[in-house]
Amino acid sequence: MNRIKEVLENQGRTQKWLAQSIGKSINSVNAYVQNRTQPSIEVLFEIGSVLSIEPSELLIKTKNK
Repeated sequence: MNRIKEVLENQGRTQKWLAQSIGKSINSVNAYVQNRTQPSIEVLFEIGSVLSIEPSELLIKTKNK
């Protein structure tokens, strides 16, 4: 799970802006934002870079069962 949607909203950024900034389709970014798919580690670092946030801050920690 990730916090991309939350960070975008907090920064007043759009999914379209993020897609253009990282060179991905709006459909890919929407899938990341909706947690239907997770970005690769490389893309996660790129997203962190354009949002000026540590990539680890984009992740939601989950409990192990």
